[in-house]
Amino acid sequence: MVNTAVQKTAENAVDPALAQALTRALGRRSIVLVGMMGAGKSSVGRRLAARLNIPFVDADAEIEGAAGMTIAEIFAKHGEPYFRAGETRVIARLLESGPQVLATGGGAVLDQRTRDLIHIKGISVWLKADLEVLMKRTKRRGDRPLADKIKELLPQREPLYAQSDIVVQSRDEPHDTVVEEIIAAAVKHLAIGGAEQPS
Repeated sequence: MVNTAVQKTAENAVDPALAQALTRALGRRSIVLVGMMGAGKSSVGRRLAARLNIPFVDADAEIEGAAGMTIAEIFAKHGEPYFRAGETRVIARLLESGPQVLATGGGAVLDQRTRDLIHIKGISVWLKADLEVLMKRTKRRGDRPLADKIKELLPQREPLYAQSDIVVQSRDEPHDTVVEEIIAAAVKHLAIGGAEQPS
């Protein structure tokens, strides 16, 4: 018996040639995943990068590596403004290294300079997830300083996420299904292979 999830992903699969054309069309630009913690940016991002055969980079992991401490420790020791300043610098540096799939932290879009750089040097993809999905995915994580504030943060951040080039719903579907939807939307956004540029 065919696994329904696998079958569904296969039915939605984008032509490999289009995926390759997308990679070429990116040039030096990155595909930048934005959205709330728990939206699946890292999980989906790794699979998307593998599908496109380009590197995957997690901005939060890069920040932790540069600081020599976890994000929770940075928040506890230095506070959120210090963390945000470092996040802005790290993302600016990473955006010089495309093409890649770059997963950003949930609050990265709060900084206008970061939003501007993402717009110039990347294709932004909002992984949009409903509150219930976010709450379920983050409730067991103790390493996210703002996880208990999702209800307050979501309405504040959604207008910024909504400025993204592409919006894809993150839900309880196989990650590969979401990956295929991102590729299809990016192909259309960049008008590759005769796909129409959205008006």
